[in-house]
Amino acid sequence: MGDRCIAFRFSAEYFERIAADAGATPSFRVPRLPPLRAMSPAIAGACAGLAGSATCWEELAIQLAARAVQLAAGLEPDPNAAPAGALARVTLAVRRIERNPAAGLNLASLAREARLSPYHFLRTFQKLTGVTPHQFILRKRLRNAALRLAAETTLVLDIALDCGFGDLSNFNHAFRAEFGVSPTSFRRNMRRAH
Repeated sequence: MGDRCIAFRFSAEYFERIAADAGATPSFRVPRLPPLRAMSPAIAGACAGLAGSATCWEELAIQLAARAVQLAAGLEPDPNAAPAGALARVTLAVRRIERNPAAGLNLASLAREARLSPYHFLRTFQKLTGVTPHQFILRKRLRNAALRLAAETTLVLDIALDCGFGDLSNFNHAFRAEFGVSPTSFRRNMRRAH
């Protein structure tokens, strides 16, 4: 990675909200945390994003900020903590994504609809589904695209755009990462199998 750097800028109010939702008060005795093992998963996600992996920077920023504040305060997150009713409201968000994954959904709008902070929505969503909202949306879009590739003769580009991908290059990269083959090879293999 060399000299590459990732920086996130938060308004003071938003950062304080993330900290409060994470159960901590934003107070740092030093300007930076040492390379702590507890930060490794989030840091690995950031490095993967720099290397070109599909990364939702908004989700990653919230995770990093919350974890940094917790570590600075000497706190461990409660893996079972979820606001009352949060699971039911996040389940509604999951159903909404499943109905229309190509819609312009993002963490902030989904959290607002669930009446949760982005931090609590992200944590509750991961607890419920095992993945972040970005990963869930991406996989749902890719599965929809795979179904269409197997069943239709529509151009790959049109399927990619219809399924919510902004360009063919990102679609091809994400599809290959998920299914191990290009969309064209997937279509050809599905036709041979039937």
